[in-house]
Amino acid sequence: MQVRFRILIISAVAMVLFASCNKSNKQGRYIPKDAAVAIHINSSSLASKITWDEIKQNALFKELLSDSSLPPFVRKVLDNPDNSGVDTKADIAFFMKKDSLGTFTGFTGFVKDMDKFKSFSIDFSEGGSLSEKSGINYISKAPVCIAWNKERFLITYNINNYTYNSSGNFSVKARDILTNTKDVFEIAEGNSLAENSKFTRLVNETGDIHFWINTESLTNDLFKNGGNFGIGLTNLDKLYKGSAAAATLNFDNGKISVNATSYSGKELGDLYKKYSASNINEAMIKRLPSKDVAGLFTFSFKPEGIREFLKLLGVEGFANMGLAKLGFSLDDFIKANKGDILFAVTDLKAEKDSESIKDANGNEIGKTRTKGSAHFIFATSVGDKEAFNTLIKAGERMGEPYRNDSLIMGPFFNKIAYNNNGQYFAIGNDKTSVDEFVNGSTTNNFDFLSKISGGPSGAYVNLQLILKVFDSEVKDSDDRLTYEASVKMWDNVCVKSSPYSDGMMKSSFEINLMDKNTNSLKQLNQYAGVIGQAEMNRKKKMESMMNDDIKAPVIDSVHIGK
Repeated sequence: MQVRFRILIISAVAMVLFASCNKSNKQGRYIPKDAAVAIHINSSSLASKITWDEIKQNALFKELLSDSSLPPFVRKVLDNPDNSGVDTKADIAFFMKKDSLGTFTGFTGFVKDMDKFKSFSIDFSEGGSLSEKSGINYISKAPVCIAWNKERFLITYNINNYTYNSSGNFSVKARDILTNTKDVFEIAEGNSLAENSKFTRLVNETGDIHFWINTESLTNDLFKNGGNFGIGLTNLDKLYKGSAAAATLNFDNGKISVNATSYSGKELGDLYKKYSASNINEAMIKRLPSKDVAGLFTFSFKPEGIREFLKLLGVEGFANMGLAKLGFSLDDFIKANKGDILFAVTDLKAEKDSESIKDANGNEIGKTRTKGSAHFIFATSVGDKEAFNTLIKAGERMGEPYRNDSLIMGPFFNKIAYNNNGQYFAIGNDKTSVDEFVNGSTTNNFDFLSKISGGPSGAYVNLQLILKVFDSEVKDSDDRLTYEASVKMWDNVCVKSSPYSDGMMKSSFEINLMDKNTNSLKQLNQYAGVIGQAEMNRKKKMESMMNDDIKAPVIDSVHIGK
């Protein structure tokens, strides 16, 4: 008995270890391994968060179903997706692939009812040619082809038939969509994403939707031979070779969260590993003199990495020549900066006073409804004080012509103020704020700081503050409907990244909602319904106005007074 129990324990542990080390996956089995974009949808997870009946109560959905021009088969599927014959509880996937003939997309999943799916496919293809081979059915009518058997289906759509040739010009070729679909439907496992370890890591993350971007495939044609824009850079492929991006989206209670991972090739990865910073400068953020932060972006880096990055691209010499014309060198720039950058917008307001709009001659041609105002500040930490003074003098010389422009750019540039204490440099449109930041007059412990800190970059957007600024400007009843729904919906956005490690850089995005207790997918459905209702109201008002114009009597001015 004890021996049998030990065998069971050992077997269980072995299975767990095997699963954790497994580099393959079933979700990518029918997606080409070189797909530029792939989206995996966890249907069962989404269904647990919102029902189809809830979606059908959406005002937009009801409006769609009331459209008399809607094809009967579409109406039937919208009423109940199971009428399509697709297994709506099984995972589905979408992909886009670039090849020598151009670009095509694919939509793949599992079949629940072959008869229903066949009927749906015939209607969807609008009379396509039907064929069958080795138990696989095809309906083809360019640019669409549908393939299915008793287990799964594939719908392909040809987006275009052109690609870039070696000269960077368009080359047009014909695509046999039927043959193309057969090749993808019968794809070998080794040619699919099933054996891609990075894709496996992605789909093993708990999530409602998984996004995969093969950056190398997506950008290869665009920057081939130094780029198709004549920029003449021969090493651009080092930026995207071996690169990819992956993201997992979750509709959680009170928020929409995205966990993203970016992968880079070896050479670029080595630069990230050596020169990326470990954390943003929190003390720098706390120096912001206002608590009313509408938006903020900050990142930290090691300035020495700039030179190595330019060397990687083979443009260090060009950079030095360009900077020399501005009055400083690449060495000056690297020495001047310590590596902390901050940009923030604060004190956003909508002032009541109107502002005149003038033409090129200074004549008033109208007035704005209100005069919006905000304080913006750009700041950086200072490395070498003398080198930074060189940058400041160069900036003053470049800005002088604009300050002398009294009509267009002058009013803007003359409001710009800057300050430098040898530790921090700040520039902005409000001198008091700039001086307070540089002097460290205040210390604000922002609530959002913990949500954006912990890596080399972070960002924050206060959606509530931004929305409420425009409260007095919303006059129309339908605009008010949309506005109030937005205020009740959106709270803020927080973004942060993690230090580069093991060939990847992770980041997280949180779109936080005001209602913290309801699933965000349900909230989005309700929000879309309100927005849709407001739009339908506007449409009806416009139609009513047009009808009134048509019905209005036409007065012949020739007969007036006779």
